[in-house]
Amino acid sequence: MTQLSSEKEFLEKLFEVIKKLASIANSQSARFKQKWNGYLSAIQKKPYLIRFIPQPLDQERFFNSLEYRIEILTSVTNALIDGYYTIKNLLQVLYQHYFNNSFLFLHDFSKNDRVMVQYLVAKEILGNLIQYNKMDPHTVPLKYNIIARNYLILKMQGIKLEEIVESMNKLNRNVSKEEVINVMEEIQADGLINIEKKEDTYLYTLKQPIQLSEEGEKVYNLKLRALVEFPTQFYRSFYNIRELNVTPSHDMKFRDFLIAVLPKAATQGFAAAHYVFKNLTLYYEKRKECQHP
Repeated sequence: MTQLSSEKEFLEKLFEVIKKLASIANSQSARFKQKWNGYLSAIQKKPYLIRFIPQPLDQERFFNSLEYRIEILTSVTNALIDGYYTIKNLLQVLYQHYFNNSFLFLHDFSKNDRVMVQYLVAKEILGNLIQYNKMDPHTVPLKYNIIARNYLILKMQGIKLEEIVESMNKLNRNVSKEEVINVMEEIQADGLINIEKKEDTYLYTLKQPIQLSEEGEKVYNLKLRALVEFPTQFYRSFYNIRELNVTPSHDMKFRDFLIAVLPKAATQGFAAAHYVFKNLTLYYEKRKECQHP
């Protein structure tokens, strides 16, 4: 954690982080919309887009005007929230509409690939974004989420019934043993796993890897891959504000408040980034009330 020497140094650092986030949000939102319109618009569902953060940012105004600083911080906070809902909306549209026998899905993928691609998408998004999955454990149907969460251990050594229940409970998706038993039988019927009765429990192992046919892979790469990769790429860049994990200088008003807030920036992810920017907005609103520019 860096010790800052002056409030000006903190504002410089904060301004640079906001510039970075504005660039990511604005460019990635436009790119996501383009990819969506190029394929998913055919099922007549609109993407949830991240509101633009005003650009170019005025550094002089940011340094000298509390009103402008609060305005920009509020805009960033809203964009952080929008990013979460962009990912959630993508998953909702894919699993509730696209994969639900849409014309596009039936036309573009063979019967076997239709089964596998739903597991593949869950693995690529939820398997990579465990923190996001904990915040939104219900959008993706349970059987795909179980595989996304436990794919590697299924592949390496297998997993017991109780371990699956525990792993899902850790994701804030509470399930019973009976529910998991039934879902794992569905996954077995899809040809993905083997089930072995072992003493007083069940052991599940991977029967075949999640893999599309050669033709299915071509279709996936051409039409879905960019959309499926967006959440992980966006999440890891946009919700990374580690530059703000600093110790505020002694000349800053309400320093104790900042000392409590800024260390959260050390943790990557939506929850930490949103917490920091929400509280920085409150911080400068409080300074405005107290007439501390």
